[in-house]
This record gives sequence, C-alpha cells and structure tokens, in this order.
Amino acid sequence: MKTALISDIHANLEALREVLADIADQQVDEIYCLGDIIGYGPNPCECLDEVIDHCQVTVLGNHDQAALFDPDGFNPLALTAVYWTRDQLDHGPGTPDEIHRRWDFLGELPRMHRNSALGALFVHGSPREPTNEYIFPEDIYNQRKMEAFFERIERYCFQGHTHIPGVFTESGEFIAPDECDYVFPLGAEKVMVNVGSVGQPRDTDWRACYAIVIDESGDRRVEFRRVEYPVEETVRKIYAVTELDNMLGDRLRSGR
Repeated sequence: MKTALISDIHANLEALREVLADIADQQVDEIYCLGDIIGYGPNPCECLDEVIDHCQVTVLGNHDQAALFDPDGFNPLALTAVYWTRDQLDHGPGTPDEIHRRWDFLGELPRMHRNSALGALFVHGSPREPTNEYIFPEDIYNQRKMEAFFERIERYCFQGHTHIPGVFTESGEFIAPDECDYVFPLGAEKVMVNVGSVGQPRDTDWRACYAIVIDESGDRRVEFRRVEYPVEETVRKIYAVTELDNMLGDRLRSGR
C-alpha cells in the first residue's frame, strides 16, 4: 500500500498540479490531504476542486476553518487573504452547484483521521489540537510538550501546518529529510512526521514538498519528495490580486 500525503496547498494551483502529476508517476493507491487547501494563494476554488476529485481522505486545516468561521489569531496579512478567499468561494468560478459543492466539502471536513491498520493518526496541527497547534523543530527541547504529544499517539502521527518537513522521534530528535536521504524507516518507535507544504514551503527550499507512506510486506517507510513547479506563474497571479500582499508571492521564490 502506498499513500501519498499532501498538505498546506494554500491555493497554489501550479504547485498542486505538478505534485499530483508526480504522485501519478509513483503509482500510489490513495491520497490524503492534511489541510490548508486554501488561504494565501490565488486559486482557492480550483485547488478545492482538485482535492475533491483526487483525495480519498481530507482533514480540516486552520485556513480551511477560517473560511467557514471567524478567524482566530490571524495576522492582518492572513486575515485580508481569508476575506478575499471567502469572496472567491462565494462567487465562483463554476455553476451554483459547483460553488455549493466546495462549501459543503469544507463544512464536512473532519479534524482528524485514524488508520487503525497502520496505527496512524492524521491531523493538520498536532495530536493534542488537530487543527491549530504548531509543532516546530525546536519543540524537541520542550520535553513536557513532546511527551503530551506522544501520549496521544498509538504509533505514528502525520501532520502539516508548519510547512517544515521532517520526523520527530519519541527519543527527542528532529530529522530533516536531507538528514535521512529523504527516506525514513517506520519501526516500533513512535514518530510524528511533518509532510511539508505543497504550496508554500518554509524550509528554504522553494520546491513543493509531500510524502509517501509505503507499507509493503512488513517494510514500512516514509519517503519525502520535492517537485519543481512554475513558481513565477503563481507569483504573477498573486501580484495581480490587490488583496493578496506581494510578500505572499515573494516568499515562494525562497521557500520562507
């Protein structure tokens, strides 16, 4: 079984389409989306359509939630993008049925998903607070916080939210993808895996990031993948929207 895990698309259609094409080449069995389909980027409706059509499981991200309810804790730049995104979802593109389908999809998203056979939990944020809580690499030095996370995990947890890919081990390490040659074996030790961001990486690598969980004949591992996409096309679209700050385009070039 191969399961592709994508997260934090942030309405970046160019990145999402390249990632979906790469996933198709890997011959995966299913695709899970770990939230934040929308927010920040220029194509929220189109990205929702792609996720609806291609993902077998999707969980709620904080930007998805913000489109549905009053945003909590968003900075002014993000808040302006949320309101613009809501307007886009309200007015199309597409038929009234397509517009309703997108809103219905967002409104029915669960906060978490469990795979009992794998012993895995899938969330956007953390095992403790599935939608909004961040787990940063430096949190490995906060032993009490990390213990609280791992107490809630049967074996594995897969998440997004920080846009920084890597593996947190119960023994207190954070292992970035390049430190494990982009492949990490899933054994008996509990781990939390951040799958990175499709549409807005923040680990200084501008390429889209996602992960594949492979569970075949007792061999379990997670593989991180980086995918180039026409970033300047996304930047151009962001620049053309007054409500989206140019910084949201600029950061895509540097992966910050």
